[in-house]
Amino acid sequence: MSDVTLTTLRGLKQKGEKIAMLTCYDATFAKTASEAGVEMLLIGDSLGMVLQGHDSTLPVTVAEMAYHTACVKRGNRGAMIVADLPFMANATTEQTLQNSAILMQAGANVIKVEGTAWLAESITLLAERGIPVCAHMGLTPQAVNVFGGYKVQGRGEAKAQQMVEDARALEAAGAAMLLLECVPSELAARITQAVEIPVIGIGAGSDTDGQVLVMHDMLGLSLSGRAPKFVKNFMAEHGDIAKAFGAYVAAVKAGEFPAAEHGFSA
Repeated sequence: MSDVTLTTLRGLKQKGEKIAMLTCYDATFAKTASEAGVEMLLIGDSLGMVLQGHDSTLPVTVAEMAYHTACVKRGNRGAMIVADLPFMANATTEQTLQNSAILMQAGANVIKVEGTAWLAESITLLAERGIPVCAHMGLTPQAVNVFGGYKVQGRGEAKAQQMVEDARALEAAGAAMLLLECVPSELAARITQAVEIPVIGIGAGSDTDGQVLVMHDMLGLSLSGRAPKFVKNFMAEHGDIAKAFGAYVAAVKAGEFPAAEHGFSA
């Protein structure tokens, strides 16, 4: 496929065509996923759990993220590369700019940061310096200790309305896209309609502009043996990794995934 850009993604949103995104951590899977039509490859700090065996994403370092971003870059065949700023890598403005530059130089096209409206200043600074930002809202795994576990966020009208306002604030600050994790499907639909930038969901229902899953989850691989509610095992149906990736893309594009049972209620 032709190189996917922010213009590509905005065009897909305007046309109502769904966007397919998967996590990826190495060159071989990057090649396989991008050739299967996955439009965005996310080097997530989820690598701390699925590759390194930690019980959270918190131990992951900027150097590790840069290493895996560079690996994905070498194998990629046209997908957009999004890389996470790991835990405390954006604690100060100086750290945010320096660490984002490291990931961009390693091969990222977009930097993903976790948080709410407090990210606005950093997002503006990054965008002004040519670094597109994906703002990750809802269940943000780096804040797992604040949340008291991996819990659905945005339930109740007051919290839902605050999340809508935060999404608008981040768009106004210059965010290029949003990622919503584990929020009620109805709320995700409201946020998607409230902003003009693309909105990607994971455990956020079917009305977002696109979907993302952790690659290991959708291939049926898990250290714990328990898959989150919002996951579908595409490998079980197809028995081949490339076919599983292709089936995931097709299901997202057709609006068949996620189904109602993969979402959360308000």
